[in-house]
Amino acid sequence: MAINPKLEQLLEKVYESRQRYDQKYGGKDITYITNELGEPVTLFIGRRIEDGSIAGERYVRRIVRQPQGNIILKSHWEKKGSVSRS
Repeated sequence: MAINPKLEQLLEKVYESRQRYDQKYGGKDITYITNELGEPVTLFIGRRIEDGSIAGERYVRRIVRQPQGNIILKSHWEKKGSVSRS
């Protein structure tokens, strides 16, 4: 499943660094985790289970930056597979 363009817009924003955000989006539960610069870099989409984790899909963001800087030249989300209850 590809990430919806509207969801990508939400994930392009900068948030508080090294935080976890849990919310609902488009009828699904999502959790995203930010890096040291506050950029979302890990995303879980699916259904939240009783322990607070997500059963669904996991994505990781690849970011290419300008040399000697924090300016993002390009980024994309890679699907890393399914996550489920253990």
